Amino acid sequence: MNKKALAGIGLLGAGALALAGCSASSAPGGETDAPAAESGELTVWVVGTDTPETAREYLVDTFESENEGWTLKLEEKTWADVSETYVAALQSNDTPDVVEVGNTQAIGFIDQGLFSDLSDIRGDLGELNPGLEEAGTYEDTFYAAPYYAGGRVVFYSPEIVDADSIPTTLEEYVAQGIEYKTDAMSGIYAPGRDWYNMLPYIWAHGGEIAVQDGDTWDAQFSSEESLQGLEMLQQVFAEATNAPADADETDAHVPFCAGETAFLSAPAWMQWSILAEPDAENPGCPDTFGKDLGAFALPGMTEGETAPIFAGGSNIGVAALSENQAMAKEVVKIMLSKGYQDLMAEGGLTPALLESAESLPDTPVAQAQAQALANSKGVPTSPDWAEVESSLVIQDSLVRIAQGEDVKAVAEALDAEIESILNG
Repeated sequence: MNKKALAGIGLLGAGALALAGCSASSAPGGETDAPAAESGELTVWVVGTDTPETAREYLVDTFESENEGWTLKLEEKTWADVSETYVAALQSNDTPDVVEVGNTQAIGFIDQGLFSDLSDIRGDLGELNPGLEEAGTYEDTFYAAPYYAGGRVVFYSPEIVDADSIPTTLEEYVAQGIEYKTDAMSGIYAPGRDWYNMLPYIWAHGGEIAVQDGDTWDAQFSSEESLQGLEMLQQVFAEATNAPADADETDAHVPFCAGETAFLSAPAWMQWSILAEPDAENPGCPDTFGKDLGAFALPGMTEGETAPIFAGGSNIGVAALSENQAMAKEVVKIMLSKGYQDLMAEGGLTPALLESAESLPDTPVAQAQAQALANSKGVPTSPDWAEVESSLVIQDSLVRIAQGEDVKAVAEALDAEIESILNG
């Protein structure tokens, strides 16, 4: 996914949520069942430049050739637009018909009744990325189809790491990170505020962020399983990294390129910063790093398994106020078809359609990302989750753990803060 979205930028904020009103129905997806018109124009919004030009052309050509009398207008928006203007647009009489949103944003739009129920076409969409499908599902109803996924892989340079001794379990990964660490180099680059890289530690041990029991959310960072993961992470902070305890993951490629990091767990798009030609804004890496850049999926607790990672990415929704429900759903079908998803994969994006993974470039990074995302998860599907993220309570708690505070005490306090937000 777009790097801003993967970093958690562009989530629905309080201002956007305050704009929420009633759509065609008081329930999510309150579309009408009016008969489809014989001709017209549909508008599709995609975000940023990630969607390849080849896919855009395929979408327009396929839709218009299969639906005589119809035209499709594709518009490119920004992640700032998703936060600042989407809600008003989706509530207007001039709503777009199909929109792309970030996977952690989808639930907010669904809760406000801005997306239509897509359950009637789910059977036409094939086997989809499970993490992104969960992100678009609310109260067991499918509202926002997965579009493409982005996930973290572990980068390394063979100049530092023995490519024949890549760790096969999470415990080996941590142990090797400790071995590689010196005063000048992090074995594992782990800044304290990088909460996305925290999640695999708790998930691999069987922990969760929060689980829902009826209408109540029960935060789980202080569960026995989650504590095991957080204690392993505290060991990484103490023994495997030189990254600042109060820093985030921004520009993590800089110490990697300087030869100061053995293992760098980062979004797959980080390869473009690593491989970019050095300039004043991006120091880049020496040629030898770029030529031999290695990557692997973070291993799990058992050899042969990967650790669950956070599934970043995008989902597609049909506007509940669209006057062209049937045709808009035809657009979604095309965007999830093998022909379209193959083009997404060829462009280096991990496709939502699992069978299109075979079209990914044969590079270590692309293949590692596909393997990692096959075992991926998302954040709690609560419309209030955006407030949890914007409050920074998770990041602040991780800083305390990185600074050596008692893990259980920090986790219990964090759970209380999360529950107070999710349960109102």
